[in-house]
Amino acid sequence: MDFPEGKRYLSFAALLRQRYGQRLQKLVIDAGFTCPNRDGTVGLGGCTFCDNAAFHPGYSTPGKSIAEQLDEGISFHKVRYPRAGRYLAYFQAYSNTYAPVSRLKELYLEALSHPEVCGIVIGTRPDCVDGRKLDMIAELAALPTREDAPFDKPIVRIEYGIESCSDDTLGRINRGHDFECARRAVGMTAERGIPVGAHFILGLPGETRGTMLRQCADISSLPLDSVKFHQLQIIKGTRMEKEYSERPEDFLRLGLEDYLDFVVDLLERLRPDLAVERVAGEVPPRFVKETPWGLVRNFEILRMLDRRLEERDTFQGRLY
Repeated sequence: MDFPEGKRYLSFAALLRQRYGQRLQKLVIDAGFTCPNRDGTVGLGGCTFCDNAAFHPGYSTPGKSIAEQLDEGISFHKVRYPRAGRYLAYFQAYSNTYAPVSRLKELYLEALSHPEVCGIVIGTRPDCVDGRKLDMIAELAALPTREDAPFDKPIVRIEYGIESCSDDTLGRINRGHDFECARRAVGMTAERGIPVGAHFILGLPGETRGTMLRQCADISSLPLDSVKFHQLQIIKGTRMEKEYSERPEDFLRLGLEDYLDFVVDLLERLRPDLAVERVAGEVPPRFVKETPWGLVRNFEILRMLDRRLEERDTFQGRLY
């Protein structure tokens, strides 16, 4: 396989650079949503692993308008990532389709109206979409952009938190939906021509190397464009922290070297045209009791992954 930038897997960032000729940087947005497994619709307390404050930056708070969050995010990222050409507004916190269609459209259009934003990424749950919402999102993707915009149409993507293909695991983490729900949502989204990604957590309680590797077939069977993998991180104060303290034997905890080998094993089994956006996550140290890998940044992990793929002389999709 020939992957962009000479890599041995299909890097989502490299694919975007190849497709759009520049780096596109995500700006995390908190639009003040909640989740149906928090407000009692399907459950209470949310997912057992979740403390949303651990997963988004300080500039992203629901007390600020979308425009304010975007302006502050751009100022922040121009220092951190000066090569960024344009920006994607990333509706990340909680479930960002969990509101009436009219409210969603208002928020998405506000983000798309920002002069330095060329698209939106909508993070949500599979049980928080329906035909009307997806039709509206598809219509946004067909809108013409401003005359000074670098692309004819805005980039509009949906990213589903699926977390696991195992119904037993989804029940144990209080997810509030099953894998068939995720399969339906991804299918409905792809049918409308909306690019769709998914997020999975590696190391959830009860899952082994074997069960996670077998999930690659289910992941590859979905009409996804991209995928994110994160190692499970035990966040202070969550129900999962309590569960881990009581039953640590139920959790697969890998050191960094073993984790990299495991990610290579996953990549070998994934569909080769499925873009990989992340292979690990970062959480500020104050949210966790331990940082077993040290303070290794994601870009360092990606370099280590490139080396490990070369050392094993393998590539994404080799065993697909």
